[in-house]
Amino acid sequence: MGAYILRRLLLIIPTLLGIMIINFALVQFVPGGPVEQIIAQMEGGGDVFEAFSGGGNDAGENMTSQGNENYVGARGLPPELIAELERQFGLDKPPLERFLNMMWNYMRFDFGESYFRKIDVTELVLEKMPVSITLGLWSTLIAYLISIPLGIKKAVRDGSAFDSWTSSIIIAAYAIPAFLFAIMLLVLFAGGSYWKIFPLRGLTSDNYDQLSAFGQAVDYLWHIALPVAAMSISAFATLTLLTKNSFLDEIKKQYVMTARAKGLSEGKVLYGHVFRNAMLIVIAGFPAVFIGVFFGGSLLIETIFSLDGLGRLGFEAAVSRDYPVMFGTLFLFGLIGLVVGIISDMMYVLVDPRIDFEKREG
Repeated sequence: MGAYILRRLLLIIPTLLGIMIINFALVQFVPGGPVEQIIAQMEGGGDVFEAFSGGGNDAGENMTSQGNENYVGARGLPPELIAELERQFGLDKPPLERFLNMMWNYMRFDFGESYFRKIDVTELVLEKMPVSITLGLWSTLIAYLISIPLGIKKAVRDGSAFDSWTSSIIIAAYAIPAFLFAIMLLVLFAGGSYWKIFPLRGLTSDNYDQLSAFGQAVDYLWHIALPVAAMSISAFATLTLLTKNSFLDEIKKQYVMTARAKGLSEGKVLYGHVFRNAMLIVIAGFPAVFIGVFFGGSLLIETIFSLDGLGRLGFEAAVSRDYPVMFGTLFLFGLIGLVVGIISDMMYVLVDPRIDFEKREG
């Protein structure tokens, strides 16, 4: 196992490098860089994309000369100012040199400073992370707490009326997009058109600091109820069917028939023999599921419920071309995702020591 983990750790380097190279190369061909963002603001265009669409003070009609022809909307700005902006953003160097410098800094976990927020990228991520951790962790835990018992019961009662109508609910839940379910929850329970039971935005109330410890806990749970429910719906459906199918596969095996033939009760057969083998794939996949919920689909949920998390941070960085935030978070989250893949494999071995990845690779 040690040799396998070492190989996987070494594989992180080329994989992460490939991710960064592809994204860095693509960004070089995307118009509207940070310099053009500043130019658009200085020219009163509001947003650089207005220039590309033909709006905003006719900014796209002319370009400045003397080496600044690439900047749409720089018509009235002196070339010296453009050159100074390029120098400040580090864009006066060739792309290869910029990429190598960036990767050298990232290897030392130095992600630089945001272009437009004047704050270290690491501090910015840490500032936004509590929201994303809250959504990801609670959504994953609730999905597991509901899905595992429900999946087991569906497997035991396979083909029954209970299995049929719960499957219908699960399929419908899986088909509903998380953002649409979030809007429905707001309309129903956050004062939209019916009941005002839950708050509309934020993770805490304005008087959170004045509440007791118990009151703070209740206030926190009260605020996260709707966004967590919206993010849990698709994971809940997937895990329930995964648990059911895993149990059905195990129940049909010979060792289960042997255990029943020995006179063991159905409960001992199910939870003493079947459970460990059936739950292997479900338990071992917890890290990957958490990361998937943590990073996936959070933008719309955070926007709908006015939560300032990593999803909105990444979107705003992409729109404003805040390259340190874009590439810094890409590197960091890519690294986390690759490490979580190794942790998932280790979870398989912990749950079932019979698994040997080294022999399988050989």
